[in-house]
Amino acid sequence: MASAGSGVLLGDEFVRIRGTLERYLRARGAGDQAEDLVQELWFKVVSLPPNTDVSDPSSYLFRMAHNLMLDRRRTELRRGVRERLYIEEGEGGITGIDPSPTPERVLEARRSLDAIQEVLKRLGERTDHIFRRHRVDGIAQRDIAAELGITVSAVEKHLQKAYKAVLVAQKERGTS
Repeated sequence: MASAGSGVLLGDEFVRIRGTLERYLRARGAGDQAEDLVQELWFKVVSLPPNTDVSDPSSYLFRMAHNLMLDRRRTELRRGVRERLYIEEGEGGITGIDPSPTPERVLEARRSLDAIQEVLKRLGERTDHIFRRHRVDGIAQRDIAAELGITVSAVEKHLQKAYKAVLVAQKERGTS
């Protein structure tokens, strides 16, 4: 506990005016958080170095309580801004910023897609068809196997062949 110049321990003073501190915080807008703030204040008081000398323990405690309340409000305001930005981003982006990709990114994506299509075409019609049905259309491997009259293992082998070829092509282009 911290000792005060007047001989009153800060912890003792806290216990004496705890209710008053809570009412003070409520009156200044802390509402339901007042009790939590008083509890947080207690933890700060007991964590002060034992040789801390405070000439006016009551004033010191009220100032600490007030600062804790302000810190909590600032934190809540920052959280609110972050959440608002997150929601705006999910609804189409931050106000004033165009969420659509840049022309360079569109061009690069188009080139990448063209390269992948060329690689798939070179693998043969069946591998290309299986890859597109699974990756683009979202058809399960067993359903593709049933459509083509082949085993699921054969579908897996075609997909592995396609994935490997696409990966090699991406590495060659430097876009993995």
